[in-house]
Amino acid sequence: MTTDWKLIQQWAGVTADGVPGGQTAKAIIAKAGLREAKDAFAAALDIILHHEGGYSNHKSDPGGRTNLGVTQRTWEAWTGKPATEAEMRSLTREMVTPVYRKNYWDAVKGGELPGPVALCVFDFGVNAGPSRAAKLLQKVVGVAQDGQIGPATIAAVKGWNVRGLVEAYQDARRKYYQSLPTFKTFGRGWLSRVTEVEAKALELVK
Repeated sequence: MTTDWKLIQQWAGVTADGVPGGQTAKAIIAKAGLREAKDAFAAALDIILHHEGGYSNHKSDPGGRTNLGVTQRTWEAWTGKPATEAEMRSLTREMVTPVYRKNYWDAVKGGELPGPVALCVFDFGVNAGPSRAAKLLQKVVGVAQDGQIGPATIAAVKGWNVRGLVEAYQDARRKYYQSLPTFKTFGRGWLSRVTEVEAKALELVK
């Protein structure tokens, strides 16, 4: 059986001359890495949406009208126009996925973190804001807490055992939630979420 390099090169997006070389190899690796990153985001989003649920408008929730974890304020900022209750109720996964990717996954550099850690930081970013999620990660790994995950934070993360970092980060989340005045109302749900996400993350540890 012979390898159809032209077909592979077309898939990878390079000149289809049928001759494998360095450019083809790099393109294949980049393409495969992109697909893996997309799969990691999709898998993490499945877990997030399981916890976020459908439409809600709890009087004690400062987010107000929320559907699939997206608040009305976030949706209005995304669309650039006011949203009605009917519109908020009609949101679908397909509609909110780009919001989650740009505003949360990309904001916490999910594609550059180890998968289990990315899941935890992404989840906290959705629940408490990407800047706070980034600062908490920076606090745990011992770098400047500027709320922007960059090379220094990534390097510090790589110095940790992944299982240990997941456990430390989730413990820090628990302490954060317990410090909030609304913990009495939402605390049980928050802590349950932290524990369930931690379990999912640890399942991913290789």
